[in-house]
Amino acid sequence: MAPRLDFSNWWTRNSRKGTPVIVTMENPNYSVLEIDGPDEEAFGSVEKDRGKNAKQFSWNLLLKAHRAVSCVAWSATALWALLGVIKKRLISRQGVETQGEKPGRGRLLLRVLRMFLVLSVVALAFEFVAYWNGWHFQKPNLQLPENLHIPEATEIRGWLHSAYLSWLLFRADYIAHPIQMLTNVCIVLFIIQSADRMILCLGCFWIKFKKIKPRIDGDSFKEYEYPMVLIQIPMCNEREVYEQSISAVCQIDWPKDQMLIQVLDDSDDEAIQILIRAEVSKWSQRGANIVYRHRLVRTGYKAGNLKSAMGCDYVQNYEFVAIFDADFQPNPDFLKLTIPHFKGNPELGLVQARWSFVNKDENLLTRLQYINLCFHFEVEQQVNGVLLNFFGFNGTAGVWRIKALEDSGGWLERTTVEDMDIAVRAHLKGWKFIFLNDVKVLCEVPESYEAYRKQQHRWHSGPMHLFRLCLPDIIRSKISIWKKANLILLFFLLRKLILPFYSFTLFCVILPVTMFVPEAELPVWVICYVPVLMSFLNILPAPRSFPFIVPYLLFENTMSVTKFNAMVSGLFQLGSSYEWIVTKKTGRSSESDLLAAAERESKSMSLSKIHKGVSESELSELSKLQEEQEKAPPPVRKENKIYRKELALAFLLLVAAARSLLSAQGIHFYFLLFQGVSFLLVGLDLIGEQMS
Repeated sequence: MAPRLDFSNWWTRNSRKGTPVIVTMENPNYSVLEIDGPDEEAFGSVEKDRGKNAKQFSWNLLLKAHRAVSCVAWSATALWALLGVIKKRLISRQGVETQGEKPGRGRLLLRVLRMFLVLSVVALAFEFVAYWNGWHFQKPNLQLPENLHIPEATEIRGWLHSAYLSWLLFRADYIAHPIQMLTNVCIVLFIIQSADRMILCLGCFWIKFKKIKPRIDGDSFKEYEYPMVLIQIPMCNEREVYEQSISAVCQIDWPKDQMLIQVLDDSDDEAIQILIRAEVSKWSQRGANIVYRHRLVRTGYKAGNLKSAMGCDYVQNYEFVAIFDADFQPNPDFLKLTIPHFKGNPELGLVQARWSFVNKDENLLTRLQYINLCFHFEVEQQVNGVLLNFFGFNGTAGVWRIKALEDSGGWLERTTVEDMDIAVRAHLKGWKFIFLNDVKVLCEVPESYEAYRKQQHRWHSGPMHLFRLCLPDIIRSKISIWKKANLILLFFLLRKLILPFYSFTLFCVILPVTMFVPEAELPVWVICYVPVLMSFLNILPAPRSFPFIVPYLLFENTMSVTKFNAMVSGLFQLGSSYEWIVTKKTGRSSESDLLAAAERESKSMSLSKIHKGVSESELSELSKLQEEQEKAPPPVRKENKIYRKELALAFLLLVAAARSLLSAQGIHFYFLLFQGVSFLLVGLDLIGEQMS
């Protein structure tokens, strides 16, 4: 809505006296009335009851006063703590480091945000001067320039007043219309994306109502011959999680002679290489069919690692390949729940399992990630798998038919989303996918904002880079037109490009700009009602997360700056679009997992027996590594980071909130205020793991 420029209601509010006021208290037998003129006879009966209810009235007032004081005290404490953190991290720079960026990377967006921030501060100062001098006019809704009441020349008081009038005319003639056009485009995209989200949710409800899920055809599993299965565990410098992932995979319930485990180690740290080789040797002595592979040259990141492993001669003896990232811990019955779906279904190329998380309740950041990932698996993957037999491969916790991989061209090193790349190429070849929502594999979500930010950058830059490469192949493919339309319009454009574009442009650029250009209108339902509804739908798969609906809405808008920057980087093939940074892991396991692992360890051979099977060279390397660790200096203290783009947007939104407060816009003010505080918390790295 256009801001109101008439403050007569505010100015006269305090001057009104003698207006009848009725205040009804919680006690239905008592009320307080204030009316002009002494009329004692009218209140004779009231005076009699007043003494009777005086005690209740006093307690009621005391209770309300206590609540008000508690609320004010809590708000003051939170504000004081926030100011203390701002002083510590922004002014004193204690325990923080500025976000490191390569020269030229992300600089353009930061410069644009700084320019907007400076202009908004200047505009806010201009508006303060205008209101202080009473330069407000009778027409509050300035939709068109002709609606603007311009004072006569004799009414203009000085050059500053004249400059303010020129600014009003300039923004109405040249700024408002382009902003309004961009606003309308973003609103249309917003409605389309919301409709897509609504359709996905309706599809999920329909699947739940009809109890539709993939079922195993044919005879029972006991009569099914065990096929040859290759299991791959790609990892790179995964010191925290390599042990638990190898342990979980080696305990999968499958005939040992029908299963081979490849530990694909791309670590460049020799100490970690020694540890992983020792772990592989330990499980090899226990009877697991496991091998260790290490590449001297780490080209192509994860795709290059998998491609190199698939080039081994013995791979041709295997029919299926299961892939687990280093932090994934499959249950022993994983293969028995996934492999049977391939029987009697020669067109099936992929069976994808769902992720579950050991650290979803670790902090606010992990809780918000859990909401997103629950919706991704419960709604997006499940609906696309049932209705389309196609979805993006999640890169791990899945089983591929090796023939489907080879028919699709194998692993390619051209993008950082090799999982989505192989899924799209397999879909173009006619292979079908199945998603098993009931089969879950334990893993971790990033606990620090730095790790989550880098992960999201890769997940949003890679698809746009892949879209540029795959578009000609999609157009030339022999699949049906509606499948091509689904790939291009929905899978890539709507969910990978339009979503980060409109969320950043609408809520982080257009909304604060409309506070200073009130001729451009942004409806309240776009700011409040529809986003709340979409957040409600996103949280439905995780009902225990309903208390976090407001933080989730604000955080998703906050992440739009990272996703928008990544989308542009991938679309135009900038330098950071082909950068792979391994997501930091903590190696957490649930308490039940630790107890089960301890019980299994007690039943197995002791560590001394394991060391007897290890070669002398490996034992010497382990002892040397232990000595180096004892002599090594204490680790460098890790620090939280300062994110400049998020801070620039925080100050921009807070300035716009101050401008909306001048215009008496309630919903706009509260949204800008809370969104600005959200950007401030993220910019100061207060959302996730805190380095002590």
